[in-house]
Amino acid sequence: MLQISGQVSLPDDEIEIRFIRAQGAGGQNVNKVSSAVHLRFDISKSSLPDFYKERLLALSDQRITSDGVIVIKAQQFRTQDKNRADALERLQALIKSVAQVRKKRRPTKPTKASQKKRLDSKTKRGQIKNLRGRVND
Repeated sequence: MLQISGQVSLPDDEIEIRFIRAQGAGGQNVNKVSSAVHLRFDISKSSLPDFYKERLLALSDQRITSDGVIVIKAQQFRTQDKNRADALERLQALIKSVAQVRKKRRPTKPTKASQKKRLDSKTKRGQIKNLRGRVND
């Protein structure tokens, strides 16, 4: 059971986990042991609330396929248990990130005083640079 929030959780049977051989350097351990984890999670067939499903499917993330399946590959660690935990944490973080509703930005204008201060500093800086020029006798 993967706990997403206080009310939302995912049963283990909705998350498909396969162990595969990890890529890259590592010597005999990489060649012998299937320690990498390949996690698949079908969004449309899951028991997530519709709010989560819609936002996940609308998300433009390379881990989400066009069929609406989240694919996560974890191979950072040498053991299956750590890689499995890492993949589940990454899935949990992805789903949690969708649940947060971001506050809408309200555009603001600079105050008159800040505009005047900015223009005054520009004028002063220009005068300083102008005084660096050639001296006429």
